Amino acid sequence: MTHPSHPSAYPQQPPGEPHTVPFPVQQQWVPAGQGQYPPADVRHTPPPGTGAAVPAPAKEQAAAPQGGGRDRYLDLLRAVALVRVVVFHLFGWAWLTILFPSMGVMFALAGSLMARSLARPAWSVLRGRLRRLLPPMWAFAALVVPMMFVMGLKPVREEGIWWFLKLGCYILPVGSPPFPWESGSEGGFLEQSWAEQAAGPLWYIRAYLWFVLASPLLLKAFRRLPWATMLAPIGLTAVIGTGLVTVPGSTGEALVDFGTFGSCWILGFAHNDGLLQRIPRYVSVSSAAVIMAFGLWWASGHLTDEGWNLDEIPLAQATWSLGFCAILLQYAPSWKELPGRLAGFDSPITLANNRAVTIYLWHNMLLMATMPIIDQLWNIPWFGDHLGTYIDASYDVLVLILIWPLIGVMIVAVGWVEDVAAKRRPRLWPNGEPRRTGKRAAGRRAPEPEPARPPGPRPR
Repeated sequence: MTHPSHPSAYPQQPPGEPHTVPFPVQQQWVPAGQGQYPPADVRHTPPPGTGAAVPAPAKEQAAAPQGGGRDRYLDLLRAVALVRVVVFHLFGWAWLTILFPSMGVMFALAGSLMARSLARPAWSVLRGRLRRLLPPMWAFAALVVPMMFVMGLKPVREEGIWWFLKLGCYILPVGSPPFPWESGSEGGFLEQSWAEQAAGPLWYIRAYLWFVLASPLLLKAFRRLPWATMLAPIGLTAVIGTGLVTVPGSTGEALVDFGTFGSCWILGFAHNDGLLQRIPRYVSVSSAAVIMAFGLWWASGHLTDEGWNLDEIPLAQATWSLGFCAILLQYAPSWKELPGRLAGFDSPITLANNRAVTIYLWHNMLLMATMPIIDQLWNIPWFGDHLGTYIDASYDVLVLILIWPLIGVMIVAVGWVEDVAAKRRPRLWPNGEPRRTGKRAAGRRAPEPEPARPPGPRPR
């Protein structure tokens, strides 16, 4: 399994761990004020007896659940992003970061949802986001952190109480939590870098938390100065993500992440508020192409040992992701159902969206767990002796095949925590298919009502 190296843009991930996550489903409403921005508070006169006039966005949000609730196009993007994350962390192909910048897409979708949610009081929204985000992480930490201590994690005496405060980031991920760079023994069940790889995805949780906490202020700034607010994170990345100014420690890492993906998050605001739809497509697409071209040009002059891996080049990642997401959202259809052949993937796409946090948090650990399982093939009589060469040649492919059943097992084992966090009834396999309540319900359909018979004598 290939593990690309990690730049300063991603916290607590030294060379050897890639990154990528995230998430909730959103809906889009187009503001009523088409001639100005921010949207005008246009009011609709209700029918007599229905009460006072209601702002247009509020009415649209109230009606949203009746229309199905989920935008299947955005669900598709989220599912593709998760699959790309898993494949990239297995094979380490740098060109995947250009083909589909998963993290930029994830943050753009999450930003759009956050903007829609902030139609409600900000404090209740922040409290709800924390409640949905933290319990899945606590379930992850409940297994991983004890394993780290058993296999060699010890307090750093020179850091004193500060080390224990950083350990608290496994509970509230405002910073980068500590972990041993190497643990266990060579040739053991787990790789010696297992802890570093297991903690790798936590950078996303921390970045997501920062964006959530900053969103009330960011949204106000965006609706006052939309373009300046959207491009400001690019400017921040140009200063601290290129080495022009260096901010040490986990604070610097968090700021680089914030700058790298901040414009994508705020682009989600623009999508939610309908700003992108008011721009002619030829203007938005050509502007996005220029920004993306700059990103590739910058990357060409700042290649690392990973080559064209944009995860290692913050400014290139920021500009390429912004342009890429702008095009995806500019052409975004509103799908209540997946069209054509995509409808055949409805069940796994729904499952991936309902368990996005679980899949992201655990996939690195599960990738490592596939290796000891595959290694057992050599212990099967005749099989290892005669097919060992083929096993070596197709090892990564075998990992790719095995990872999905293991992810399924983890979804059943701990995925229900996401439902509990969201105050929903726990479900083991939320793929959108209706529940069967028994053999009779599964095998028999309700009798159809008899059609009305015209009056007159019953025919014989």
